[in-house]
Amino acid sequence: MIKSRVDLTPQQIEHLKTLVTGQVSTNETILDQHGRDESAIPPVRPSAVVMPQSTEEVSKVLAYCNKEGIPVVAFGAGSSLEGHVLPLFGGISLDLTQMNKIIEIRSDDLLVRVQPGVHRVELNEKLARSGLFFSVDPGADATLGGMAATGAAGTTTVRYGSMRDNVLALTAVMADGTVNRTGRETRKLSAGYDLTRLLVGSEGTLAVITELTLRVFGIPEKMAAAIVRFQNLSDGVTAATAIVRSGISIARCEFLDAKCIKNVNAHDGLTLTEVPTLFFEFHGSPQGVAEDAESVKAIVEEFGGSEFEWTTDEGARRKLWQARHNAYWAGIAANPGMRAVSTDAAVPLSKLAEAVTVADEILSKHPYPFSILGHVADANFHCFIVTDPAKPEQLENVRHLTHEITMKIIEMGGTCTGEHGIGSGKIQALEAETGAPAVSIMRSIKNSLDPNNNLNPGKIFN
Repeated sequence: MIKSRVDLTPQQIEHLKTLVTGQVSTNETILDQHGRDESAIPPVRPSAVVMPQSTEEVSKVLAYCNKEGIPVVAFGAGSSLEGHVLPLFGGISLDLTQMNKIIEIRSDDLLVRVQPGVHRVELNEKLARSGLFFSVDPGADATLGGMAATGAAGTTTVRYGSMRDNVLALTAVMADGTVNRTGRETRKLSAGYDLTRLLVGSEGTLAVITELTLRVFGIPEKMAAAIVRFQNLSDGVTAATAIVRSGISIARCEFLDAKCIKNVNAHDGLTLTEVPTLFFEFHGSPQGVAEDAESVKAIVEEFGGSEFEWTTDEGARRKLWQARHNAYWAGIAANPGMRAVSTDAAVPLSKLAEAVTVADEILSKHPYPFSILGHVADANFHCFIVTDPAKPEQLENVRHLTHEITMKIIEMGGTCTGEHGIGSGKIQALEAETGAPAVSIMRSIKNSLDPNNNLNPGKIFN
């Protein structure tokens, strides 16, 4: 059982080179690149970076590392926000980015098969030629393997679902090198335990995903974007929940507070009014989109929404949503040299306005710059909190604040993470949310599938 850092011997590194056709690197720059993600958690270098090019090579590497007691942390784009890819106990970073083939697009079945290193944007560029798109959109141009491992969601979840809803089947290599294929290429499946969804969201602690079969959708006939402004945070969030309850088929509904709007204006060259703002997107027929937009306009006016604007112009729509996706980077750019903690909570829809207000009140009592945004149509929101990496005590203070917010969210019947995952940052919150008996069951599953604790040790639970 891995309990302390493992540094590879020169002999082990040389042997790993015989198992893969890709690179095995101990270059300091490459180690640094694989020792951090987008979280504010301090970086940790692996001993080596191994770059396999096939399921068979992953199998050989995992079998060898299992035998030698070498920790393995799978790595994709490094865009995770809870320290998922940090090699806390050394060992190797298993970089899957060279496994980046789009294996098959089957338009008639509305599915695609990909290797884990394929990026989300690249996939959609290829699918668009067939009139299709992959719906899960976390904002970052993450790899599909990483998105599956963390159970990613994002702006379109309210209509199209998260990764858990859109992974039909997968190929996974277990800790001992055994190759398993789970799921089927069908929309329904009731055969035995759902191993696919056990592995989706397991954060690389149970297996390494090497192939995915994904559900895709036809590109809608018409898309439209809309924005509306509010005088305060609570009114905007309450309006969003009213829209969801009305049954209007929105594809996206995002909330950005005034600070977010200020940051994206500066970052993306926009001139949006710097007040709390809702972004919408509608998909459907031209008539249906127009009717949905008018229905939303009527509802938001009841909650003090003003300056309602909507457009079917494709360029304007893309520019607006690109700005939304850049909100995290806009916050970083507004605070040069700083790092950010991005919280991730979801609550029952009726509790969303209260939850956002509580988070705002807690953070307003402290000196750290922050902003609030979220996928409010599915009651999932994020707090972006700035810290100075040169002052580690700030990160510790912010962690106490985020824990306080998280405990309030759990008291409301919510979850500590709607899409980012547990990683190493929310281990305490997981037990508070699920209870010790549930965590014990998770440990039992982990011990059964990875008895030597080689796969991403130190994540989800200690």
